[in-house]
Amino acid sequence: MKVIMDLCVVPMGVGVSVSEYVVACHQVLKEAGLKTQLHAYGTNLEGEWDDVMAAVKKCHEKVHGMGAPRITTTIKMGTRVDRLQTMEEKISSVVDKALK
Repeated sequence: MKVIMDLCVVPMGVGVSVSEYVVACHQVLKEAGLKTQLHAYGTNLEGEWDDVMAAVKKCHEKVHGMGAPRITTTIKMGTRVDRLQTMEEKISSVVDKALK
């Protein structure tokens, strides 16, 4: 089953700047072969359910391995079984309607 997820992994106890952790997690997602779209407060991604969930786990493992003693993660996700839909199609659908 395909899933589109909005993922925000926040390391705690590492100071104010977390960009190095975001870069590391983003690399994990890319290595997993997932389609990603970085935004100001997280990353949108899409792929097969098991692949996406395994990548989120690897992000946690990577960030903990970099020294973060705690992580808080926010996940929003959706699935469709009536048809395939990409992140770009979801955005285009709204933008097209807004421009009419």
